[in-house]
Amino acid sequence: MSKIQSERLIQHFIELVKIDSESRNEKAISETLAEQLGQLGFEVHKQSVDPAISNGHNLYARLDGELAGSVLLSCHMDTVTPGNGIEPVIEDGIIRSKGETILGGDDKSGIAAIMEAVRSLREQGQAHQSIELALTVNEECGLHGSKAFDMTAVQSQHAIVLDSGGPIGTVITVAPGQESLSVTVTGKPAHAGLAPETGINALTVAADAIGKMKLSRIDEETTANIGVVQGGSATNIVMPSLTLEAEARSLDDDKLDAQVNHMVATFEAAAECHGAQVSIERSRSYNAYRIDEADPLVTGVVAAFEANGVQAQTQSTGGGSDANIFNAKGLKTVNLSTGMAKVHTCDEEIAVADLVAITEFLHTYLSR
Repeated sequence: MSKIQSERLIQHFIELVKIDSESRNEKAISETLAEQLGQLGFEVHKQSVDPAISNGHNLYARLDGELAGSVLLSCHMDTVTPGNGIEPVIEDGIIRSKGETILGGDDKSGIAAIMEAVRSLREQGQAHQSIELALTVNEECGLHGSKAFDMTAVQSQHAIVLDSGGPIGTVITVAPGQESLSVTVTGKPAHAGLAPETGINALTVAADAIGKMKLSRIDEETTANIGVVQGGSATNIVMPSLTLEAEARSLDDDKLDAQVNHMVATFEAAAECHGAQVSIERSRSYNAYRIDEADPLVTGVVAAFEANGVQAQTQSTGGGSDANIFNAKGLKTVNLSTGMAKVHTCDEEIAVADLVAITEFLHTYLSR
């Protein structure tokens, strides 16, 4: 017999994904969830954020439990685009959108799972540990909500973020740090037909640097990429300036520093060689985290999955999440899969069975 009401879970999930909440427009979803959490018995606090981040609020909520222990559960409330006017459909046990928008299972599947697990525990009169919630805005554009989250009231020593894909039982214990580079190469314009030799082509400078740069897969822990290049105005003008947007990621922060330093030095050397100028802005988006598989947080999560007959698997990932930020703030945090698949595309989907399974995991974990 299921520990939860799966039909209510699915209905609530569908209601949540129908609320427009693209990044920076989380007012409606944050107000809806604040009200619903209050009805569930949570003490809810709306945390104001910079209006440039969101027109909504981060939400901190707490529900005292009868069992020893406390955990913070976290999801983000925003979605990527196109995320307005979502029309979810269920076919053969799979929930997806009609195909013109994303579904929003990233990350409303986690929110629905948490709330159904708590509803079921309270209805059954089942003792549970104290539950804290951190529901964040604007995760998708750079983890802005978690960066702004006020940790003052948080009492838990560890946390679970529900914001990953893969099979149910996937536990992300290792995630990379990421640093962004904004590069402007300034050369010298000249007429490309009359006097090209008097100019300095910014593209030539950039190409020289890129040709000498370690990019793509650096090693098993580190990657680097130049993803955006913009410059030039006409074919008869030696390109006077060029901008590039690049990034590096690594599961090891020292390796990340080394890779970014290498990229910066290579751009600078090429500019000096050609008599050009280069301006580089570096921005560390988040640091890496690594949690030992023997850590009590990990073993407790694994045991709860196994109690439900699910084989848990610890893994690393190549992406960042709010878990990176909470770890950096001193709150030991793992990231779990809710079963979401093909996220950030109009083919996004989640299996009903997976949504039920992660909810049942939460029911078990919170009542142990």
